[in-house]
Amino acid sequence: MNDRYQSPLSERYASKEMQYIFSPDKKFKTWRKLWIALAEAERELGLPITEEQIEELKAHQDDINYDVAKQREKEVRHDVMSHVYAYGVQCPKAKGIIHLGATSCYVGDNTDIIVMTEAMQLVRKKLVNVIAELAKFADKWKDQPTLAFTHFQPAQPTTVGKRATLWIHDLTMDLADLDYLLGSMKLLGSKGTTGTQASFLELFDGDMEKVRKVDSMIAEKMGFSGCYPVSGQTYSRKVDSRVISVLAGIAQSAHKFSNDIRLLQHLKEIEEPFEKNQIGSSAMAYKRNPMRSERMASLSNYVMSDVMNPMLVASTQWFERTLDDSANKRLSVPEGFLAVDGILDLYLNVVDGLVVYPKVIEKHMMAELPFMATENIMMDAVKAGGDRQELHERIRELSMEAGRNVKEKGLDNNLLELIAADPAFNLSLDDLKRNMDPKKYVGCAPAQVEIYLDEVIRPLLEENKELLGMTAEITV
Repeated sequence: MNDRYQSPLSERYASKEMQYIFSPDKKFKTWRKLWIALAEAERELGLPITEEQIEELKAHQDDINYDVAKQREKEVRHDVMSHVYAYGVQCPKAKGIIHLGATSCYVGDNTDIIVMTEAMQLVRKKLVNVIAELAKFADKWKDQPTLAFTHFQPAQPTTVGKRATLWIHDLTMDLADLDYLLGSMKLLGSKGTTGTQASFLELFDGDMEKVRKVDSMIAEKMGFSGCYPVSGQTYSRKVDSRVISVLAGIAQSAHKFSNDIRLLQHLKEIEEPFEKNQIGSSAMAYKRNPMRSERMASLSNYVMSDVMNPMLVASTQWFERTLDDSANKRLSVPEGFLAVDGILDLYLNVVDGLVVYPKVIEKHMMAELPFMATENIMMDAVKAGGDRQELHERIRELSMEAGRNVKEKGLDNNLLELIAADPAFNLSLDDLKRNMDPKKYVGCAPAQVEIYLDEVIRPLLEENKELLGMTAEITV
């Protein structure tokens, strides 16, 4: 297969499980399940369909004669009718009642809803597992002081674990959005060619009550709470737009995390996993490039841009149905899911193997801490008899001098030595160094981690404990 294009989403990024959800085999087997559900509902509502016919359909539910369907499609240029024909070849007794009263969107659109719902459930499982791994990381490093950054400039310290809770919090918002969407997913049902169910009204001799029951019975048989109450020939394409928007939200969160990891790896404070025989650069043998995080960012960009596809489709549908959605949907929806699947596998893999370097973190912290401790130092000097306003000005001047020593001369931060040498402060170097414990400056960060994990994350994980325990293998 090296002589034709192959999607990297299948070859490199997405799991086999997600690939199967969007496979032809999954689609066509779901079509047959829908035809069985329709026939059962019609029989239960009084149409002349026999149990023998339904049993024949069930007997060939999974052994699809693809060769017959492909040959027929070459002749009639219609995928649904080709599979109706192929199913009928296997089921001669039921041949006449397959797809009875339905239009192509009965199998096409209902299958799309079923497949997207199953795909979202897999995304949800992986999302919960990433949250679980991040929670372990946050708990382990909740007390480790680290420089926080605003504008990527050193700011008041936080802890490694507290920073991880920010990543978790983004994902919990994504999970809430995903759960809301999963709770709202409904089938199209069997609405007919323009959504009026005219064919079913004819089948049931004008019995509107039976026509209404067809949809609810199909939904129940397929494991859904119901069908959308109104539609044209298709379900509203805004459903696809909502689905991909939620996937893009996950991509946003993952991209933010991947950026932070790449910056931390540049600082040599935290690194993503790097395998024993992994090569970072073809030219620079010493390099340890954050390739997993970079791939997360790259795939996330793709998913975020993919949002435009279903938006354009939904906004340009004409009246009850046009077919200019078809080619776009075949690309944008599966690829959005395959990409997010790859992103979450990478996320899980990275968090599971994150390496923290406390000594480097401490070194960076201590280089900046004298500046951050100036408020405490000034208060101690006031207690020793100094004037607060004069001391404030002296600290400002000495801080500027220490800053020039660092930036212009490449020296270490000597602010403490400068303050100790200034008689206005009346403090020794030992007095000053007592203020250099980073834990004094992290505020409530450790407690915030504990509270957040106890009150928000652990209950969430307990509710979803049957989903936990995943690991992720990545390709290349």
